[in-house]
Amino acid sequence: MKTVPDAIREFAPAKINLFLHVGDKRADGYHALESLVVFAGIGDALTFVPSDDISLSIDGPFSSVLSSDPDNLVTKAARALAAQSGVVTGARITLTKNLPVASGIGGGSADAAAALRGLARLWDLTASQEQLRKLGETLGSDIPVCVDCATAWMEGRGEIVAPLSDIPAAPMVLVNPGVGVPTGKVFAALTERHGVGHGRPPTMASVGDLIAYLNTTANDLEAPARATAPAIGEVLDALAVQPGVLLTRMSGSGATCFALFESQAAAAAAAAVLRRARPSWWVADTEMISRTVRG
Repeated sequence: MKTVPDAIREFAPAKINLFLHVGDKRADGYHALESLVVFAGIGDALTFVPSDDISLSIDGPFSSVLSSDPDNLVTKAARALAAQSGVVTGARITLTKNLPVASGIGGGSADAAAALRGLARLWDLTASQEQLRKLGETLGSDIPVCVDCATAWMEGRGEIVAPLSDIPAAPMVLVNPGVGVPTGKVFAALTERHGVGHGRPPTMASVGDLIAYLNTTANDLEAPARATAPAIGEVLDALAVQPGVLLTRMSGSGATCFALFESQAAAAAAAAVLRRARPSWWVADTEMISRTVRG
C-alpha cells in the first residue's frame, strides 16, 4: 500500500470464531448465536485522508473481487457515521484487501469497523466505542465485535459483546480453499446444534486449558458447510495431520478454517507444507492479538 502523508491508518484483523454455537431462529429472522471470538495478526489495512466527499479505492491481493460502489460495507459505514455525527466534510479511503472475501473471518465487517474507528479519528469525533458498536450493529451482525478487535464473548445475533482478557494466545494457521459458501445455504442445511446459554468460558491459565475448553465446543455450521463445499473437509483433514497441531476448526460460516499449534515454529512449518502442496489455497501463519494496531 502506498504511503499517504498525514493519513489516518487502521488495521482490520481477521476475526476468528474459536467456536460458534447456534440457537433457535429469533422473531427478527436471525439465529441466536454464542461464540468465543479472537483476532489474528493478519488482516486488511485502511487509510483515510480528508476530502470534500466520501470515496473508496481498493487495492491488494483480493481487490479484484470487490467493488468500491456505494453498496460496499466500508462506504456504507462512512456514510452512516457522517449522517449520525452531522459531518459535512468527506474522506478519501483506501482499502488494501489482504483477506479472502466472504470467507468466514469477518473481512468486510472488520473493514467497516475500521472505517468507523478511522473516520471518527479523522473527523475528530467524540463517539465512544459503545456508540460505534451501536452504529455498527445497524450495518452488520459481526461489526460490533470488530470495533474493539479484542478477544470477546459474543451473543445475540452478534450485537452482545463482552471483552475477555484472560484467554491464552496460541499460534495459528488460516487456510481458505478459494470456494464460496453462501451463509444462507449453510444455515438452511443446519440440522444439529448446541444451542446457546452455556455461559462464558472459565478462567484459563494456559493454551492447554484453552484447548481442553474448546474440545467441549464446536462450530455448529461446520457440518452443513462441509456438505455444501467438500473442499472445507479437505482443508481440515490437511491441517489435522500437521506436526504440533492442537485443534482444527472452521471459522464462522466458512470456508476459512484454522488450526491452533503448540508453537509458532510448528505453525510456520505447517503453513509452508500446505503452500507447497496446495498452491491454489490461501494459507497464512499468524497468531492471536490482544487488540488492534493503529497508525
